Amino acid sequence: MQLRNLQIPAGAVFAPMAGLTDAACRHLMADHGAAWTVSEMASAKALTFGDRKSLELLQDKHPHGLYAIQLFGAEPETLEKAILFVREKGVRFDMLDINMGCPAPKITGGGAGSRLLLDPPLCGQMVAAARRALGEDTPLTVKIRIGWDADHLTGAEVAKQVEANGADLIAVHGRTREQMYIPPIDTAAIAAVKQAVSIPVLANGDVTTADGALTLLKETGCDGVMIGRGALGDPWLFEQVRAAILGEERPPEPTLNQRMSTLRAQIYEMCEEKGEWAAMPQARSQAMHYMKGLRGAAALRRYCSMLEHFTDVDTLIDAVYKLQ
Repeated sequence: MQLRNLQIPAGAVFAPMAGLTDAACRHLMADHGAAWTVSEMASAKALTFGDRKSLELLQDKHPHGLYAIQLFGAEPETLEKAILFVREKGVRFDMLDINMGCPAPKITGGGAGSRLLLDPPLCGQMVAAARRALGEDTPLTVKIRIGWDADHLTGAEVAKQVEANGADLIAVHGRTREQMYIPPIDTAAIAAVKQAVSIPVLANGDVTTADGALTLLKETGCDGVMIGRGALGDPWLFEQVRAAILGEERPPEPTLNQRMSTLRAQIYEMCEEKGEWAAMPQARSQAMHYMKGLRGAAALRRYCSMLEHFTDVDTLIDAVYKLQ
């Protein structure tokens, strides 16, 4: 896949997730074959006010592979100013993504995220503003859902608007905002978005295996897949999906030692990046995902919720080995 000046490698894309896709998590997924990774979302309005925490969400001193930053907002002029501010501050990124899919009430309440799906022309205006700020060389992507609710399945209409105004790729989560994350994704609705535009479209939602990725591609006709929660605690999924897409022999499943070593390395990098005090509360949810499928997983997840210091990670790993 070619997006403007970028040649995109084969493989699935790692989706942005607030509170989860920090630099350590992105680096891990990129090292295991993600085609590109995306930052946690940052507020365009907060950036225009010079908010330090919002800027820090986007900064990555040493990106691994192709790296996109994601912004959210509901005002085209503010988005344009935010992009110019980010560039002025020297934030390095290969692509920019606009969030039009987040279902969280604190985001939609301000008119941003999936709330934008109720106003397709405004979606187009947001993309046009971002394109003005980016210029012609930087790829611009948009993350959407299939609609706001069953009565407002506007995904295809939004897709046409963003394509017409300069978007290079669309990622579609196969649920409405009303559905949040609960029912199975609607592959037919994703396919409708794909059929509405000529730019590449990524299908997103419920991919936890390489075979699942291939099935989603077949059912939607999309150009690729975006994986989020399915890869947490399982970065090897990207290697599996890449091999499946290329028709190559799939690598073996990771051993328990590999899983625990990777868990430890990820949390160590989090502590190095943010400091132990800030990193460990976030590390708890990351660690829980590594417990999937293990004997005694419920008890181990409870232990994960109590991690306070990096040394606790070794105690957790010891408990994992004892229970297997």
